[in-house]
Amino acid sequence: MEVVDGRNSNTKRKRDDVVPNGSSNSNNDIDLSLLEAVEKSQNAVEAPDLRTLKKLVLSFERRLKDNIGARLKYPDQPDRFADSEVELHEDLQKLKVLAGAPDLYPDLVSLNTVPSILNLLGHDNTDIAIDVVQLLEELTDDEVFDENDEAVGVLVDALVDNNVLELLVQNLQRLNDSDPDESAAVYGTLATIENLIEVKPAVAELVCERTKLFKWLMGKIKVREFDGNKQYASEILAILLQSSVANQKKLGQMNGVDVLLQAVAMYKSKDPKSSDEAEMLENLFDCLCCLLMPLENKERFVKAEGVELMIIIIKQKKSAYGSAIRALDFAMTKYPPACERFIDVLGLKTAFAAFMGKIPINKKNKKERYHEELEERIVSLIASLFGGILRGSRRERLLSKFVENECEKIDRLMELYMRYSDRVKAETERMDQLELDDLEMDEEEKYNRKLESGLYTLQVWFYFGWNIAIFSVLSMWVCYKVIQD
Repeated sequence: MEVVDGRNSNTKRKRDDVVPNGSSNSNNDIDLSLLEAVEKSQNAVEAPDLRTLKKLVLSFERRLKDNIGARLKYPDQPDRFADSEVELHEDLQKLKVLAGAPDLYPDLVSLNTVPSILNLLGHDNTDIAIDVVQLLEELTDDEVFDENDEAVGVLVDALVDNNVLELLVQNLQRLNDSDPDESAAVYGTLATIENLIEVKPAVAELVCERTKLFKWLMGKIKVREFDGNKQYASEILAILLQSSVANQKKLGQMNGVDVLLQAVAMYKSKDPKSSDEAEMLENLFDCLCCLLMPLENKERFVKAEGVELMIIIIKQKKSAYGSAIRALDFAMTKYPPACERFIDVLGLKTAFAAFMGKIPINKKNKKERYHEELEERIVSLIASLFGGILRGSRRERLLSKFVENECEKIDRLMELYMRYSDRVKAETERMDQLELDDLEMDEEEKYNRKLESGLYTLQVWFYFGWNIAIFSVLSMWVCYKVIQD
């Protein structure tokens, strides 16, 4: 079993990257570079300096004070404080210019403006709260962070210290996805949380400790209809789980295993309708695999009939085929009850069909690397069976698979050994040549290169190859004793 792949923050999607109604955003008759140049010239704004920052902050604080005063004085007369909210909206929009000068972030913090901005996330007027979400998303954008990590870090620390996580999630819970503006704010909130995690990884655990974000994410994932925010929710959930055992255990205690099984069950007999929906499904399986790292969640998976569901998904031969095998591998690694359940519900036939290379082919999985990854995963799964089933009738059923049909699976085993052995040998020779060319690598890097080239699968091969060899020797000894008697 391998650790779930980390997510690449450089591929972060923007909300407006998705073209509505499946239309193409390419125009052969238009010079896109010219359009981009025109847009840049129109949007060009001189980078603010400290003096500009102080003017912006002073104006914002005045507008905020005016709005608070008007609302307190005329609480039941919206027309009496509407103008002050329009002005407050305009000043929040002006503050976005600071994203072009992240070196001023420490000054923004020292002016004690952060608490005033964040408090507006709870403003009675949802539009004002949405303005703040947009502002925070821009100020923490990954493009800003790439070149100004220290200054952005100062701002993020101030945001976290002033309860940005709690306020963002509280505001998130009152937003309505059916309203276009509020739906965009949902996306912006999730993007801001992702930005904060990227700058300060500890936020991944803090946001789950301090807020009800897990509850909101699971509620979103339960919705049957697919949309961009459901996709992003699945991605954020995967980010929160991928490197935090505490988060994995917490979500398990919140019935997270069952929620994720229900979410992937929607695709047991159908394929996603778009590439975005396919990505969401893969995110959900990433979440499930992360969740299956702690032992107690493996137990929850078995009790929730997760083994049976994964076998059904594999038998249906839809796009989730490979992901279901991966989830089973995580569930069965070092957990005998899952291995026993797998054999009891007749999973051996399904597993060995994949082991023999009988993998469903469609336009999505024609790539050679897909087949290699699936091959490596099924080898790992069978090795988990050997590690979890040590004796009894289940062990005999497992071993008997290798002698049926004239031992075709042993032939397949030898084929895999030759292929992966040759790959590791070729990689070793390549690394030796690199050393001759004065490109030195330490032992850890060498070992990782060999693992990537197939050493891990080769090690697993030796493990269950040894089990089969012991079985063969014992079988011959029994035959010999029978003949003697």
